[in-house]
Amino acid sequence: MNIRGSICALATPFTVDGGLDLAAFGRLLDHQLAGGTQALVVAGSTGEAHMLEHAEFDRLLAFAVSHVAGRVPVIAGTGEAGTAKTVAMTRRAQALGADAALVVVPYYVRPTQDGLRRHFLEVADHGGLPVLLYNVPTRTGCDLLPETVAGLRDHPGIVGIKEARGDRERICALAELVRTDFVYLSGDDGSAGEAMLAGAAGTISVVANLVPRAFRDLCDAATAGDRAATERCHAALEPLVQALDCAPNPMAVKAGLLALGLGLALPRLPLVELNDGPDRARLHQALSSLASLTTAAG
Repeated sequence: MNIRGSICALATPFTVDGGLDLAAFGRLLDHQLAGGTQALVVAGSTGEAHMLEHAEFDRLLAFAVSHVAGRVPVIAGTGEAGTAKTVAMTRRAQALGADAALVVVPYYVRPTQDGLRRHFLEVADHGGLPVLLYNVPTRTGCDLLPETVAGLRDHPGIVGIKEARGDRERICALAELVRTDFVYLSGDDGSAGEAMLAGAAGTISVVANLVPRAFRDLCDAATAGDRAATERCHAALEPLVQALDCAPNPMAVKAGLLALGLGLALPRLPLVELNDGPDRARLHQALSSLASLTTAAG
């Protein structure tokens, strides 16, 4: 299993009545595969994992595994606030055919570093899937420190980390932890190019939902160490990355999917649809500027 390069954190399309829109999800999967995306995350934070019922999680993940049919790895978001629930969700994903689990730092409860260490070891020991750690302090209220990661990477079932902190100090600290059996993946579109130039093996991206080919180009340039090409790709993508920051994720990316014919702009409460105003206009303008780089859904 090769989890690296351009990886999309998929949005979850919903119908007008609030159900899963698997037809739109299929179009989104095809859009990703046609655009060169190298792995897919189902039911992560962009996929509104915490809005999904267990039966919906099952249907969504099973659909993705079947539709993708082994062409790229399918990674399931299985992180919960409690360890036992995370282990159970990871086992559920394993039974449904996922290739790996993306396990976010437990949110709200703010565990200590020792608690985080023991949490991830339990999931790796008993969840049945290779584990990608996921650190996103702005959402969880807790920061998985590099020294804790350094100990966790010795577990054979822990294969990497998605690090959403994009500051230079954290990028450098995580790049030092890279080994042949442990990958560092950026989780921040804005600093993804710099992270990959520093040694990250790829990026789990939100913006890739909308422009998979353009994001694949960025990843290819950066992982090859081509700074000039990376900077060109970053400059082209930056207006869209900034436009997506206008509202809590995935409100803006869903408005973008609507513009591309890949689903409705409807998240689940307490998130709401992006207003039809300046923010949406800015998003559409950014998408239009990248139109030559996008691959239309077939």
